Order: sequence, then structure tokens, then C-alpha cells
Amino acid sequence: MQYIAALDVGTTTVRCFVLNENCEIKGSSVQLVELLNPKPGYFEIEPEALWSKIVAVIEDAVKVAQIRPDQLSCFGISSQRCTFLTWNHLTQEYYQNFITWKDLRADFMVDEWNGSYTLKALKGFSYVLYLLTRSSRFLAGSFLKMMNGQVTLRLLHEIQRNDRLRAKIKLKKARIELLDSWILYKLRSGNGKEPNIEHISDITSCTATGLFDPFILNWSPIMKLIFGIESTLLPKFVNNAYKSLGFVHPACFTTVDWQNTHIPITSSISDQTAAIFGNQCFSKDDVKITMGTGAFLNLITGTNCQASLKGMYPLVAWQFKNQTVYCVEGAVHDIGTIISWGKHCGLYTDPIETSSIAESVKDSDGVFFIPAFSGLGAPLNDHKAASGFIGIKPSTNRCHLVRALLESIVFRLVLLCETAEQESKRQIKVLRVDGGVSRNSFICQFLANATGKQVERPQCPESSIMGVCFAAGFNYGLWKTLSEIRKFRKIDRLFDPCVEEYEANRKLLNKWLKAVERFGNWY
Repeated sequence: MQYIAALDVGTTTVRCFVLNENCEIKGSSVQLVELLNPKPGYFEIEPEALWSKIVAVIEDAVKVAQIRPDQLSCFGISSQRCTFLTWNHLTQEYYQNFITWKDLRADFMVDEWNGSYTLKALKGFSYVLYLLTRSSRFLAGSFLKMMNGQVTLRLLHEIQRNDRLRAKIKLKKARIELLDSWILYKLRSGNGKEPNIEHISDITSCTATGLFDPFILNWSPIMKLIFGIESTLLPKFVNNAYKSLGFVHPACFTTVDWQNTHIPITSSISDQTAAIFGNQCFSKDDVKITMGTGAFLNLITGTNCQASLKGMYPLVAWQFKNQTVYCVEGAVHDIGTIISWGKHCGLYTDPIETSSIAESVKDSDGVFFIPAFSGLGAPLNDHKAASGFIGIKPSTNRCHLVRALLESIVFRLVLLCETAEQESKRQIKVLRVDGGVSRNSFICQFLANATGKQVERPQCPESSIMGVCFAAGFNYGLWKTLSEIRKFRKIDRLFDPCVEEYEANRKLLNKWLKAVERFGNWY
């Protein structure tokens, strides 16, 4: 029997699972990530504290699986995108903590750049080039918009305000690490014991940074031209079949049973690509929606990179050797925050209760919730929107508020689905959902009713872990084709749309959109 270790480093948890060649989970370990909030809008992770948790969950998962470390055939990694730090890898000197994708420290810069003459000129020039060439790349450039979730302006913010970092960059004693490149370096070097390790990052982690141009499959020349960021500071991007990811260094671990192990790292992919793989979205027009800390909709568009006009963005879904497959992605960043906020406010004691609470009333009694703690993304694109309830009456009770809260999550997902269909000019038939929030049956059924599409929920909620397992095992040679992996997908429940509910939900969505207008451009 062969075993795969799958490490998933997310925003809220660090997890490691040990699976066998039949993709059965034999052992697992989970630890919470401590998200630091030193200032309002700042969200950081202390790197060495994170490293300790990574080591701990790997050791513990192998122990729980009741196997020896040397029985692991291969090792795979999944990590959150757009989280980065800068450091001197030779001295292990950090110039700041990890700045996560949720961080808003550069929010004012986002506003400034989006309103700047520089960006307007770039967009205008791109549109002229599009008219001349009809290139999708220039069409995408004509709709270019800076976003907080991208690395670009958070990195520029650090370079401009961190004197020590600027000095080290001039001395060529600093480099930028995305989370995955840092994990790879630490694992391969034995926590720095062998420092001359290749500086690499997976292409699916690079593609969402805002620094990468998916149309030319390279770091964007705009990065140096406009922002003055040298690509030499960044890791080399590699495809998902890269054969030189190296081995897990035994010196990473404290126990003697890891000594003399030689475990190959056969995959490093982003969390959303892991979820795409875990949901087996291998074909054009396949769609998955991950509902965790944030919600991410990914529609596979095939081998052509497609320009997005309404706030979704084209990304590399995966790249094996010479084949690149693209997707368009839309995000709702507040899913987990909304659920946690509802609990904090006393609307429920456990998120598990929310489905039954929402189903206990026939509707929300005309109450709507606007989920905009981080603004509203595509296709509304209003990062100054406010959150809140509207329509509260004397008859409104706790159940109505909970239902309105859950309905608002679904309404955001409905808009993403419609935008994906409009931009791809394709009709989505099935929505494959995963993530902790997808275990909420009310949300899944309401999503089916509101979109008129079947919603498919897998038995195993750990889609990103399964995706890491599939990618690592595929590269190791356990399976020869992606089609062989399909046999491992098992469905927990299919949520079929109720035709009678569809029209009523369309009217409800339109009323919710009117409520959104009231909360728009508030800040």
C-alpha cells in the first residue's frame, strides 16, 4: 500500500492528511492559524509560529495514520494565494510578518491608483491596442483594476514604508516569498540548513497575485514599468508537473523516525486549484464553488485565456507540462466572517444550527442583509459598500435575521454564476460545491432554487485535501490520466432546483439588489 501526505495551509487552519492509494483518509491533524490584527484592517501571520504548526501537523498526521514516515510515497502541498512576506533567506531575517490576502493596509492606495491618470492612460492605451489587434489580452488591460486581494499594492505599500526592506533590496539581500514558495524552501532546506535551494513558486499561486500576466504566462512587464517592482525579487514560477520540487528534508522534524527519509514533493498547488482538482473539474465549462473563509467560483474556460469585463478575472487553473488550462474566477471574501459575526452577535450558538433555524420560517419576513464587511466584489464592484440589515419590523424575529443572513450569501453566489455565464457565453448546468459552509443544506438548496441549477455536494468535505492528493499521486505516477481519478469522487447529496421557487427567488433577488443600492458607496 502506498501513502500520500497532503498539507493544506489555509487562512484559518493548517491541516495535514495521510491518504492511501485509494484516496482513503488514514490519519489527519489540524491546528488553528493565529491571525494577527495589529491595526484595523491589518491581517498578518507570524511566520515561525506558522512553521511550528506545519511541522506539528505533518508529524501528528503520520502518527495518527499509524505508519512510519518512510512509508510515505510522496508529499503534496496546497496553500492560500496572495499571502506574502519579504526576508533574507540566508540569514532567516524577516522584514515583516506574512501579509495575508485579507489585509486592507493598502486600501487607500487601491483608491488612488484606480483613480490615477497613470492607470486611466494604461487602460485607454490598452483599448486602442485592442481595437487594432482584437487581442483578449489588451481587452483585459482596458478593464484593469487594482484590488486589495492582489499582492501588488500591499507589496508596494511595504516597499515604500519599510526603510529596512528598501535598504536590503538595494543590497540584494531581500526577496519576496509567496506562501507556497516559503513552505517549499523551508521543507526542502530543512528549515534553512541547506540554503542554496531553488526559489520557486507554483504557477497557480502566482497567477492571482496581480503581478502575473496569464495571457503571456509570465510576470507582467507593468510590474516594473509602473510600480518599479523587479521580477528578480520574485520566485521562478513552475508548472504543476515540475519534476524538481525536491524532497522533504529530515531536519525539519524533531523525531528520530524521520531521519534518513527521502520523501519526494510531487505537487505544490494553490488552494483554489486544489479545490478544482478535488471537485474533479477537469473539463471545459465545469464549475466549482468553494465556500470557506471566502467563497470562490471557478469556471473552467479551456486552453484559451479569456478577458473579463465585469470584475471576474482570468487565471491559470492548472498547467501540466505544455498544456495550460484557464478559468475565470469571482470571489466573495466575507463568507466566513459573516457566519462568525452572526455567532458573535448571538443569533446562534453554533453555525451548524443555522440551516434548521432558517428553515423554521417560510421567508425572511421582508428582511435583507447586505454582506459587505470587505465591500462587494464582482459584478457589483463596490468596495465602499456597508453591511447591515434592512426591512426589520416588529414581527421580525431571530429566525428571520438568520435566514436573511444565509440568503445574502446565496444572492452573492447567484450574481457570480450569472456573471460567469455572461462572460463565458456558456450555460452552467451543475454547481459543484465544497468547503465548510457547503455543509449547510439550506444554503445549497436555496442556491439550487435561485439559480435553477443542480448543486452537487461531495461526501468528503475536504476537497482541497483531495485535490492535493490527486495532483501529488498523479505526478508520482499512481494514476496515468486524470480520468482514472474520477472513480474516487463520491456524492453526498444532489440538490435539485424547485421550478416553482425559481421565479419567487428572482423577485427576491431583485428586491435584495434594491437594498444593496441603499448600502452602496457608504464609506
